[in-house]
Amino acid sequence: MRHRVAHRKLGRVTEHRIAMLRGQAQALIRHERIETTVPRAKELRPFVERLITVAKRGISEGGRTTKALNARRLVAQDLQDKAVVTKLFDTIAPRFQARPGGYTRILRVGFRRGDSAEVAQIELVGSEYNPNLEAETAQTDAAAPVKGVGGRLKAAASRLRGKKTEAATDAAVEGKTKKGAPKGARAKKKTEGE
Repeated sequence: MRHRVAHRKLGRVTEHRIAMLRGQAQALIRHERIETTVPRAKELRPFVERLITVAKRGISEGGRTTKALNARRLVAQDLQDKAVVTKLFDTIAPRFQARPGGYTRILRVGFRRGDSAEVAQIELVGSEYNPNLEAETAQTDAAAPVKGVGGRLKAAASRLRGKKTEAATDAAVEGKTKKGAPKGARAKKKTEGE
């Protein structure tokens, strides 16, 4: 019987398991969303939530007290990166100040192709992180309606040549006639044909 056996071993010795959890906790706090296997995500959840709770206790005491410093040192035992510790205390812990636990969410995303292990995303609840933000803003900028033929020509020229000044693009548009041939080329055809 498995009475009083709390955690998964994850096929690792204790030191390796703790190092893996620390590394995944650091990545989760840095990126606010990571993808891993379901058992690892289930083990990572209480580990990260404990760190967030300690950070919340530290900021509730105020920034300059001994308890706040002690909380920062307790978190720094598990998170070696000072930038991650700073992010935890400055942005993540204040976000969850009114929330009594449950700071992470596990989403099952399917099975890994190589070994068919069940994969999950673990993320911080209420995370403003959007990995597709840059792509979405580029799509909204590209999807803006362009008025008239001249606007479409300007947009096509800017895509082909890169971002040039509008004056150079306007000059290129004015240099073309209705059929699209430059004025000088049209005049040459008339002289050759006569």
